[in-house]
Amino acid sequence: MAKRLSAAQALQLILEERGASDDDVEEEVSEYEDHISENSESDSDFEEEDEVEHHLITKRRRVPRQQPAPEPARQQPAPGPEQAHQTASEEIWMSKNGEIEWSSCPRNEPPCRAANVIRMQPGPTRLGVTHVQDIKSSCDLFIPDSIQRIILDCSNLEGRRVFGERWKEMDQIDLQAYFGVLILAGVFRSKGESTESLWDAETGRELFRASMSLENFHKISRIIRFDNQDDRPARQQRDKLAAIRTVWDKWVHRLPLFYNPGPNVTIDEQLMPFRGRCLFRQYIPSKPAKYGIKIWAACDATSSYAWNLQVYTGKPDGGAPEKNQGTRVVLDLTQGFSGHNITCDNFFTSHKLGQEVLKRKLTMVGTIRKNKSELPPQLMTMKNRPVKSSKFVYTADTSLVSYVPKKGENVVLMSTLHRDGRVCDQDHQKPEIIMDYNATKGGVDNMDKLVTAYSCKRRTLRWCHW
Repeated sequence: MAKRLSAAQALQLILEERGASDDDVEEEVSEYEDHISENSESDSDFEEEDEVEHHLITKRRRVPRQQPAPEPARQQPAPGPEQAHQTASEEIWMSKNGEIEWSSCPRNEPPCRAANVIRMQPGPTRLGVTHVQDIKSSCDLFIPDSIQRIILDCSNLEGRRVFGERWKEMDQIDLQAYFGVLILAGVFRSKGESTESLWDAETGRELFRASMSLENFHKISRIIRFDNQDDRPARQQRDKLAAIRTVWDKWVHRLPLFYNPGPNVTIDEQLMPFRGRCLFRQYIPSKPAKYGIKIWAACDATSSYAWNLQVYTGKPDGGAPEKNQGTRVVLDLTQGFSGHNITCDNFFTSHKLGQEVLKRKLTMVGTIRKNKSELPPQLMTMKNRPVKSSKFVYTADTSLVSYVPKKGENVVLMSTLHRDGRVCDQDHQKPEIIMDYNATKGGVDNMDKLVTAYSCKRRTLRWCHW
């Protein structure tokens, strides 16, 4: 039988501490945020604040915006007779709502615009890099003492309420050990394995048994809380996420501090599987899980790092559905971005959104629903359209393309990034807009796959444990 270790010894074994000192980043993050709000009085002051680096700091070397890497055979074909004719005789099409003029000829624009220049170096920030020495210090960046104290206070309060005098106060070492075994379960891809099996002497692993007893794990799982249950009903009347709101907001607020996304950012929805009781549980038949909690996410298109997240809690009780929800979500999630391109699907894409993100020095590429009133009817026409053909129309700052992948199908995309009708010379003859969209659309989907593969979730009927 394996020798039982103390929680402190088990945590030491899990994290493989190398003796590095545990820096407390809370004070530096606070100083760093104050630094941002004060807008930095001088360049010399900025240089002295060596460990503070964030996306909102404007006094930084400009990094030219990088386009997605083109395929080897991709190039702009020489203009044919049809293109030469369009250049000579411009066609003007009005949108369905009669508000937008679309031209068959691209507008001449400067080669470099403010919306194509990012002011942050992509990758981990200096603040993150300087405070990571080992696994524990990297974990503490995202779950710092301030969050752990909230969980400890609320969980011990619940423990005393449930177990009375039999409850032994949980300390920070116990909480970190609990997080450790959950993370290990995810690393071992044990989402579908029963908790009893993880602790079993034959089928389990020694680390789980050395960290804590199975009984203690079940106790902590039963009482762990993220808010004070006594005043929750009052808070729930105005916030359906009240059970985790404080901890959630603190955690999401830290995500941008440690990583700068590259030039392309993907915005999409993620469904966290859950079939228990929840006021804002969603049913999305196109998702593998179908039932769960929907989260809007802004992820780096290359690394899939989640830079910003927002839980969808449904429409207000007795209220009407939100209008222009897609536009509002994108504008919320892109706060702090500048010079990036936003890739999104047809739930979000609209001409209004394209104009709004341009005001923030951002560009947008996305599929668009064919019933949108800002589209010209002529672009939807399929009569005499050959397979693999493309049709382009433009305004001063927006491009539309209609592509026919196969007979009877019409794919429409809108872009404020592209300025002409370049087409790939491979067999599929796809427009550059579609090629760039396909190259950058998978940031959130890939993050969702990783979260599913390495899920730490244990079976529960409480949504705040998802």
